[in-house]
Amino acid sequence: MRRRIVMSMLAGAALLASAFFGTGAAVAQASDVPAEFGTDWHDPVTAAPSVDRPHTTSCQVTLADVQFRDFTPYRGAYTPPQGCGDRWSKVVLRLDGKVKGRQYDRLGYLHVGGVEILRTSTPEPSPDGIEWHVEKDVTRYSDTFRSAQDVEMLIGNVVDDTYTGVIDVHVTLTFYAGRPAERTPDRVLTLAGTPDGTTLTTPRNSERIVAEVYATGSGGGCEEFWYLTVADPASYSCKADHGPYREVQIKVDGRLAGIAAPFPNVWTGGWSNPFLWYVLPAPGAFDVRPIAYDLTPFAGLLNDGRPHRVEVSVVGVPAGQPGWSAPVNVLVWQDAHRAHVTGALTADRATDIADSSVYTPGSENRLATDAGHRLTVSGYLDTSHGRVTASVTRTLANTSVHRWTDGENTDGIDATWSDDQTVTVVGHGPARATHTHRTYTMNGATTIGTDNRLRTVLTLGDRASAVELRDGRRTTWSRLDDTYSGDAAYTLDVPRDQRHAVGTSTERYRLFGSDGCYDRSLSTVQGVLTEDRSGC
Repeated sequence: MRRRIVMSMLAGAALLASAFFGTGAAVAQASDVPAEFGTDWHDPVTAAPSVDRPHTTSCQVTLADVQFRDFTPYRGAYTPPQGCGDRWSKVVLRLDGKVKGRQYDRLGYLHVGGVEILRTSTPEPSPDGIEWHVEKDVTRYSDTFRSAQDVEMLIGNVVDDTYTGVIDVHVTLTFYAGRPAERTPDRVLTLAGTPDGTTLTTPRNSERIVAEVYATGSGGGCEEFWYLTVADPASYSCKADHGPYREVQIKVDGRLAGIAAPFPNVWTGGWSNPFLWYVLPAPGAFDVRPIAYDLTPFAGLLNDGRPHRVEVSVVGVPAGQPGWSAPVNVLVWQDAHRAHVTGALTADRATDIADSSVYTPGSENRLATDAGHRLTVSGYLDTSHGRVTASVTRTLANTSVHRWTDGENTDGIDATWSDDQTVTVVGHGPARATHTHRTYTMNGATTIGTDNRLRTVLTLGDRASAVELRDGRRTTWSRLDDTYSGDAAYTLDVPRDQRHAVGTSTERYRLFGSDGCYDRSLSTVQGVLTEDRSGC
């Protein structure tokens, strides 16, 4: 892997570039800040960087121009662009949305040729209306974009006399001519449904295979807040057999091939307090980052030309309980000089899952969880450039303390998830090792006072570091720190104009390393943007 791949492991599509230091959004003066939320507020904005765009010839294609009023998917057709060739230096997806009135947060997806290229959620609108924008680097799906494809998009919605917000979206792809900075996958595959589950058939000359899983706990039930679930005998409204530990697993022919900690997504109605999110959404709410699993150690098995059973499951979800979605894309790089690459899986070792939740009842109930898991898989391939051995080790850990009172008038959590991965490749050049360490944090509480005022104080963290070594020498490195903090309160069970809602929120997004530096801070008060500062 080269430096831009290391950076993309940390920031999704966001690569470091000076273009990120834009003019920013308009910032209000102190005299313009209202005493409480009104009927309108600043359009949603995030501190994350926009996608760096090349200065080359570009072509744009519209994928969808649609209004969502119910749960009917939009279906259309995609035709490759004319005038930009069939190899692109970058492909950028942009979603422009608008909605007004009253509406919940809604989840959505966008498929091209069955490949999921975006998983998203929507902001909750003001009565006067809001607009928002999402950008994503989707260059890695170039194989899909080279031929005509079906398009399917859905943001499930309900519009009636009470919930009046119609979600209006326009989605485009912009193609930039030229060679990409890194080699894109030769094939982008999806799983085929069979009576026995789902199967994958890879090209027989695959030399690198990566599965992407867009795993989200959602649906409005307890799995949307899986990190707060408890097991019997604890008395709490959301139950799970063994408590809050969740792990997203992928298996190949029944063998454990990858493990990962799910990101604790918080949507824009989350924690019973939409006033936290009206301007600054939680990290990743509008552009859900997929979990990536390096399945290259299994390539020797998968390259036999036969379909292989691939299963994704979420450990910890009570049997028969819905609430998780986990669509899969498979990215494949092929050996251009060999029709069949042979090899074998040489190691597949996992520890037992450690999962301890200790319940302590009292005036403030307490559930302390300590859990984790470790997996190592290794394999080799005899490629046209010699034998290549790949090893992947992934270690997960989760600690949390959940505190709540009877009646749940006070409900809070202090939780940390870590997901450490080392990928080592030996053969065909210098030995390469990439170490990635991800940490997700959540620390906050919701309280309902005797005056029926609901208040939420919450801090969320998305942090990561990555380093690439070649023959033991560091070649590239990077660090990400995306931190959100909010404090909002309003009166329950009264008409909207009597809630007297107040709220502050901040986000600081920092990404720096051997490629450069990006640092942006945003602050809001009562829905007004009061700070937009960039600099390193």
